[in-house]
Amino acid sequence: MRIIRDAVFLTLFIISNLSLSAQAQWGKHTHLFTPPNTYTAGQSRDTIKIDGQANEPVWKNAAWTSEFIDIQGENMPHPTYRTHIKMLWDADNLYIFAELEEEHIWAYYDKQDMIVYHENDFEVFIDPDGDTHNYYEFEVNAQNTLFDLFLDKPYRNGGKADIEWNAKGFKSAIYLDGTLNDPTDTDKKWCVEMAIPFASLTTDGTFIQPRAGDIWKINFSRVQWQTEIIDGKYTRKTNDDGKLIPENNWVWSPQGVINMHYPERWGLIRFSSELPKSKVAAFQLPEEELLAQHLWHVFYAQRDYRREHKTFCNNLATLGIQANGKENNTNFSLEMNASGKTYIATLKTNNGLMISINPDGLIQKHTDN
Repeated sequence: MRIIRDAVFLTLFIISNLSLSAQAQWGKHTHLFTPPNTYTAGQSRDTIKIDGQANEPVWKNAAWTSEFIDIQGENMPHPTYRTHIKMLWDADNLYIFAELEEEHIWAYYDKQDMIVYHENDFEVFIDPDGDTHNYYEFEVNAQNTLFDLFLDKPYRNGGKADIEWNAKGFKSAIYLDGTLNDPTDTDKKWCVEMAIPFASLTTDGTFIQPRAGDIWKINFSRVQWQTEIIDGKYTRKTNDDGKLIPENNWVWSPQGVINMHYPERWGLIRFSSELPKSKVAAFQLPEEELLAQHLWHVFYAQRDYRREHKTFCNNLATLGIQANGKENNTNFSLEMNASGKTYIATLKTNNGLMISINPDGLIQKHTDN
């Protein structure tokens, strides 16, 4: 028993020290710097039929992601129902299969681009180049009603959703292990299968064709409402004041904040040329991802500073940010040029990499020649 107690104490000691270390590094923004989830998507050589069931052998061999958790992270209550996904790709499409446990499957919205997150839904967010701008969102409910849209940048930075945008060639299908809109029985789950053409991820005809080894930002969300039955129909619950009880948001990679439109917080998918593997799908975070965190620290600190002082800060030390650091074996320095209305923060490494960020949260990468 003493050995067990000592082991438990050591584990708690390590976790505590890691937490204190993160707190010291990121300060009050620590909740925005938990490591994102990663997934290696195998390449399919077979034709995949989009029927919501994922019966093909290549799907059987693909690994499940970790189960979804609350959007704010591990410290929040665990979701009532399990949600997890698989991913594959080929030369034309990204394939997604999601399994959502559910005792009461319901959906009434039945026309494309209805705001399906007003019902229970499944959502996909994709940023092919990882700069946090020009990204795509797909939402479907249990009736397979699609709401797809494009954002030029996050809402927090003045982005506006283009709901008129449609993903050409997008396919999805729903499988129900239960019945739709029947409050008299208990259901088991509903499943979503999608094929998202890479060529559809564009507003001007140009698109990014992934190659083996490429990494994109991606995340998934499940919106889940509390309901009651009124006149035989599922209805979202209200509190004593007549206001809707807020929905639950369960996600693959936790955001740290109740907002999916922090693209820097999304998980990562790596495209592999190998066939899918049934167990190990995660991969180590790229060094550039670790380095970019220091620019996001500047972004969050500048946002807070401007909120208080009505101007941007021109000094890293005033923001509580060190001008030099190290990730793995790579040394870096931070520089910042600021005026009252704008700023540019630039990170430079000892191997010639430069990454910058501006007040819109636009990440730009280039080499120092």
